[in-house]
Amino acid sequence: MRLALISDVHANLAALAATFADIASRSVDRIVCLGDIVGYNRDAAACIALIRSADCLCVAGNHDLAVCGRITTRNFSSAAARGVAWTYQHLAADDLEFLARLPRKAVVADRIVAVHGALHPETDCASVRLDNDERRLQSFIALFGHPSGARICAFGHTHRAAVYEWRRDRIVAHRPDGEIQLRDDAYYLINPGTVGEPRLTDRRSTYMVVDLEHRSVSLRQIDYADAAKASARRAGGARLVRAFSAIFAHS
Repeated sequence: MRLALISDVHANLAALAATFADIASRSVDRIVCLGDIVGYNRDAAACIALIRSADCLCVAGNHDLAVCGRITTRNFSSAAARGVAWTYQHLAADDLEFLARLPRKAVVADRIVAVHGALHPETDCASVRLDNDERRLQSFIALFGHPSGARICAFGHTHRAAVYEWRRDRIVAHRPDGEIQLRDDAYYLINPGTVGEPRLTDRRSTYMVVDLEHRSVSLRQIDYADAAKASARRAGGARLVRAFSAIFAHS
């Protein structure tokens, strides 16, 4: 089974469409979305429609949870909180219901546990950032004892692509460029980065392809044009949604 892992779309339709176009050429069996479909940008409804049309397996991100009222924005930045309020006002009831139904965790083929923020038990694990080894260790410990027996946890939220391996008694960070072979006797935390809200000087969208049969993970980096972004916003994204719905209906 080959999976495409995406995360942190943040209502950026042009970036999502470009990412899906690349995924369509990669012969993947399923797209797994690690949350934060909405937030910050304006095309939340169109992004939800595109993700639903592609039959993505999705978990809830902290922005998704806040927009449908499952968590508060108390710990959000002012910009993030404004984005949540704007998004809530511009989504239809069906879109809000879709976000409200998203699970916080999901297991894919008993091989990968999918979360947004962290796996370790917290009241609001979708908001925990795995941005240091102490926090990553807590999620590794939760993965060691997970009832699925999975050895991979896929997470998002940090907006940075990363592969962390638990080898014997320490955490090893791999450079996520190129293809990484996954060891049968190791555990992994992997982050595909962000589709729609890059926070590095490199402004490309990123996602990862995980090949469960060949035990490999590879990072994909996607350019998308400013002209496409402007066109999508002027048109409300309707044409892009129709075009990519057709692609995934026949894939």
